[in-house]
Amino acid sequence: MIRTVRKTATAALAATVLATAALASAPAHANGSVSVHVQPRNADEERAMRAGFAIYSIVNSVRSGSSIRQNGNGNSGGIAQDGRGNQGHVYQRGNGHNGTITQNGNNNSYGLFQFGRNTNANVSQYGNGGTGATFQFGW
Repeated sequence: MIRTVRKTATAALAATVLATAALASAPAHANGSVSVHVQPRNADEERAMRAGFAIYSIVNSVRSGSSIRQNGNGNSGGIAQDGRGNQGHVYQRGNGHNGTITQNGNNNSYGLFQFGRNTNANVSQYGNGGTGATFQFGW
């Protein structure tokens, strides 16, 4: 008798889990996106990110410390800086992206990289010496 109850309870639990999984595994809908934000945790990581931005600037012939590069249609990007030594990069590959970086303070570095389609990001850095990056992928 106890075996039958256990089997029935196990079967009911399995059916519930499978039904929930079936509902949760519906196909992705249009206009979705995922974002990954990267921020250094220590001085070594910060130096590595700044070196990466410097290499990005050299490879892409950036002379002013900031750049907007777009490859696609219907993209909008902007950078506003108030301070010295700020570095900002907006890179958009795909269609329908909207991205801005606002930096107030000195020696801030940020990269916004958008891929796919229809992503939106507005990054603000206030203070001095901030570093970070955002990677967005849209579908």
